[in-house]
Amino acid sequence: MSATILVVDDEVAMTDLLAVELRRAGYRPVVARSADEALAVLEREAVDVVVTDLRMPGRSGTELCREIVPLRPAVPVIVITGFGSMDAAIEAIRAGAYDFMTKPFPFEALQVALERALEHAALRSAVHELRRAGRSLPGLDALIGASPAMERVFALLERIAPTEASVLISGESGTGKELAARALHRLSRRGDGPFVSVNCAAIPEQLFESELFGYVRGAFTGAERNREGLLRRASGGTLFLDEVGELPATLQPKLLRVLQERSVRPVGSDRATPIDVRLVAATNRELAREVSSGRFRADLFYRLAVITIPLPPLRERGEDVVLLAEQFIEELSDASGRPRPSLSDESIAALLAAPWPGNVRELRNWMEYAVAMVDGREIQVEHLPAAVSVPPPRAAQLEPAGDLESLESIETVERRHILHVLEAVGGNKSKAARILKIDRKTLLARLHRYRESDRSR
Repeated sequence: MSATILVVDDEVAMTDLLAVELRRAGYRPVVARSADEALAVLEREAVDVVVTDLRMPGRSGTELCREIVPLRPAVPVIVITGFGSMDAAIEAIRAGAYDFMTKPFPFEALQVALERALEHAALRSAVHELRRAGRSLPGLDALIGASPAMERVFALLERIAPTEASVLISGESGTGKELAARALHRLSRRGDGPFVSVNCAAIPEQLFESELFGYVRGAFTGAERNREGLLRRASGGTLFLDEVGELPATLQPKLLRVLQERSVRPVGSDRATPIDVRLVAATNRELAREVSSGRFRADLFYRLAVITIPLPPLRERGEDVVLLAEQFIEELSDASGRPRPSLSDESIAALLAAPWPGNVRELRNWMEYAVAMVDGREIQVEHLPAAVSVPPPRAAQLEPAGDLESLESIETVERRHILHVLEAVGGNKSKAARILKIDRKTLLARLHRYRESDRSR
């Protein structure tokens, strides 16, 4: 189905000319002579892109943009302006316009702008669909993702939540292990009970036993009253041992005994108290390797890892990066009382290309930086810290300099680079042209030349 383009201009000759050209190019044009007429069209029918003149009697193109954004936020607006009104065009962009063009312009330039706007709208629609595909099951709502990798995690959490089995959640730092543990707790029959989190790497070894098991008055200097340990505090609920690979070797056999006997004896006491706790542990280490090296007890490992849930790193979650980024932008903007900016197409491409060694935590930091830096409605690549766009092609492996046969022409290297960028952006020619910093016509001409060259071989 052809895209519907709403053309808004009080000049009849201009709207008639654009309508003819748009129809020839395969679009479905709809004409409005004023901002009020345009809003009436938007209320009664679906429109893909709005092309509006800036200066019109009554409400201007800028005022029309301000009306369209809340009414149809997914519809891009292209503003047409005269040469001398660049400041007004910038004001229109701030009001929500997607792009602007300066008169006079060839129709081919408008076609390129329309294609970019349609791609932008399609990308926004894809993000919206991804969000709708995200989990809405109570208990999993804090975990965001629609990728196959996260669907497997969701399915596993739902399946094992009703059991009483101990669970080990593995994954790199920043992948959301505590969020998964809390989701597991909320989905379980213990969901109304306490969720007690312990960071095994943050508590000094000499204090760990008394924190975990509790102590009685007089057990050591300074123990002036009985203190309930974290294991007893979690009774009836879930105890979450984060970074369990950091658990001191001296405590490992004591924790194993607690798990075996389902009771805990406070420091300084000779009486054990029964406990009713489900244990969920998390680690960014390979505990099986720690067992092989003797740094972690094998019997404790098997007690903790009755069921293992591996969390995927962010670099393996595809477009979940965009979902998470949009969610963080909303949260951070609302918290600071600022308007919510959107991500530009180039920013999305940069986020998808980034390696994410810090995973979801790193992404949140990036979005916090971007929300602080942006002063308009759209986050551009320059608002991202150390953003990565499309990775450059690998350098050709040359033979020693004496072997002139192995050297390549500039044209061959250029062709490889252009095709590499085009592949990296999924064949999107407009996006590839922007990354290569050439116009779309030049890119199409090069691709046509490559095809003709291949045919003649």
